[in-house]
Amino acid sequence: NARRRRALRHGGAVQKVSASATGFDVAAQPDDDQLLLIHEALEGLAAHDPRKAELVKMNYFVGLTFEEIAKVFGLTTRTVERDWAYARAWLFNEIERLRGDRR
Repeated sequence: NARRRRALRHGGAVQKVSASATGFDVAAQPDDDQLLLIHEALEGLAAHDPRKAELVKMNYFVGLTFEEIAKVFGLTTRTVERDWAYARAWLFNEIERLRGDRR
């Protein structure tokens, strides 16, 4: 078993480093309640303005840049930036409202 672990194909030549020693911060996983709030808020935004909801998904979850999103939608980058600012504010207010309803 020890020879197998030392074998090159099993990573024997690679130095093991803990994730905390790399200097990279690992994002904490949101709890289920937060995920549900975000999901409900995004559904509300999709009902209010579907394009802005898609923009949030493309930027936040897919990782597209504003320039890439602008090409997908056939918009200017400035319009995408304005829509992003609106969507963030709308989602913030909606999440706060949903939190208040659950208390």
